Amino acid sequence: MNYNLNEIAATQQKKSTMGGLRKLLLLIKEENKNLLMALAAILTNAGLNLLGPFIIGYVIDHYVVKKDYNGVLLWAGILLAMYVLAAIAGYLQSRLMGGVGQRMLFKLRNSIFNKLQELPVDFFNQNKAGDLISRVNNDTDKINQFFSQSLMQFIATLVTMTGAGIFLLSINLELGLATLVPAVFIFLFTKFASPWIKKRNASSMQRTGALSAEIQESLHNFKVIIAFNRRDYFRNRFNEANTSNYASAIAAGIANNVFIPVYGFFAGTAQLIVLTFGIYLISTGRFSIGLLVSYLAYATNFYNPLRQLAALWTGFQVAMAGWDRISYMLNLSTNLPVIAGTGKEDSNDAIMEFRNVSFGYTEGKEILHHISFSLQRGKTYALVGPTGGGKTTTASLIARLYDPVKGEVLLDGRDIRSYEPAERSNKIGFILQEPFLFTGTVRENIFYSNEAYKNFSNEALEQTIQAAGLQTLLGIFEKGLDTEITSGAESISLGQKQLIAFMRAVLRNPDLLILDEATANIDTITEQILQDILNKLPATTTRVIIAHRLNTIQNADEIFFVNAGEIIRAGSFDHAVDMLLHGERES
Repeated sequence: MNYNLNEIAATQQKKSTMGGLRKLLLLIKEENKNLLMALAAILTNAGLNLLGPFIIGYVIDHYVVKKDYNGVLLWAGILLAMYVLAAIAGYLQSRLMGGVGQRMLFKLRNSIFNKLQELPVDFFNQNKAGDLISRVNNDTDKINQFFSQSLMQFIATLVTMTGAGIFLLSINLELGLATLVPAVFIFLFTKFASPWIKKRNASSMQRTGALSAEIQESLHNFKVIIAFNRRDYFRNRFNEANTSNYASAIAAGIANNVFIPVYGFFAGTAQLIVLTFGIYLISTGRFSIGLLVSYLAYATNFYNPLRQLAALWTGFQVAMAGWDRISYMLNLSTNLPVIAGTGKEDSNDAIMEFRNVSFGYTEGKEILHHISFSLQRGKTYALVGPTGGGKTTTASLIARLYDPVKGEVLLDGRDIRSYEPAERSNKIGFILQEPFLFTGTVRENIFYSNEAYKNFSNEALEQTIQAAGLQTLLGIFEKGLDTEITSGAESISLGQKQLIAFMRAVLRNPDLLILDEATANIDTITEQILQDILNKLPATTTRVIIAHRLNTIQNADEIFFVNAGEIIRAGSFDHAVDMLLHGERES
């Protein structure tokens, strides 16, 4: 299944902007009350501000011309009260929408993170971590900015423009139509320019994600860069990504600012039409000076919001481009669904069975071909073979990190796909060659996601560790369970990381334990301690060992030779060594 988000975006059919907005609005459907209150505040603010020019024109024609200054002062007081109420309504609207925006941002980021938890390993293999981080942080923030700062302002400008348009047409239809002619050209320009602007912003966001991915990857591998003295490679890669990001940002900036001068030109044209045509109407006695002043104000109230709308529309296009990038991810589903169980089969006490399994990471390129074998309960198995032969791929299929392309995998007599993830992970333990640790303490990493020890005190946890024979391993850490693990686990050695992963897996008491080069970075003395701990596991625990060290597979009950997509029973240890040496020479 294709999980590459950039490829999905490239092949995705053109989406309706309003359709995307409707889906986005579903995220804030619980905010209907606050949205209605904010809308009421907007209508109040816009209504009061729109009454102002009409009152000013009325005062000019009925009080200023007649030099009735008492009337002028009275209406001036009324106007002041109206503008104060409008300002209060504007403040309430901003405060309400600020809260809506932040809550929407919180919910959106939660939705994305929860979706990431559902997606398989395949998704993370096809997408760079830096780009995903950019989508979670940067793209969601663009959407938040639109909702908290621009959405209601967007609505306010539309209300103000609509009201001003109504006043323009109702005061004088002929002059109103002439005044609104430039708006038709603005509408056409906006309609044809918007897709281009959205495309430019989407490209800019993609380049920002690529830059973030490049920085994340380079910093993660900085030790290697220093060791090989290839800072120039780091600089060149970064410069290439930064240049690409700069070019796309410039293109997006030009696109985002194209509305402002165009809208300004047509707004000036409209003012010129009002002034010219209005003076002509006054000269013919069909218009008054007060109405011309009101008309100029309403023309300003119609076209100035259009200028604001240019900037807001740009923000809207940026938000929609960000939403597209996020929605591609939210619309994905796992290719590892849980299926209905067909019941337990008689598997001759096999904890794991492969039946004619074939697998490939990419379509049309198989790595394993028609594999069949079974693992009996309580035995120790070794997978050996040359690098790239398929050992780790086989282990990944055992743990259901992937599903086979053909055939089926049975766990304890049931199709492995019928197990819920939590149930499956309790049955299968997996110790990776390069284990991942979280920032925190050794305690938090050892008992990560282990509900059995969730409410245990420190004393109870230490007793549990001692009973499992892990006390010697814990003593390797300076402060025991309270030893701090910094970001990236740089404060401890790779061998210590593997020890923590080992303890984490053993304490789950799995039915099947996979060790993928789990002792590769551990000294021989500690390795013997680990072997003693493995020997203390329940007699029913099945162990699958992937190793290049020959001494680690000497005591295996059965050895499988994995190479060229096939798994062959190796027979004796000596025969396995011969096959391994022969296979490595051929590879």
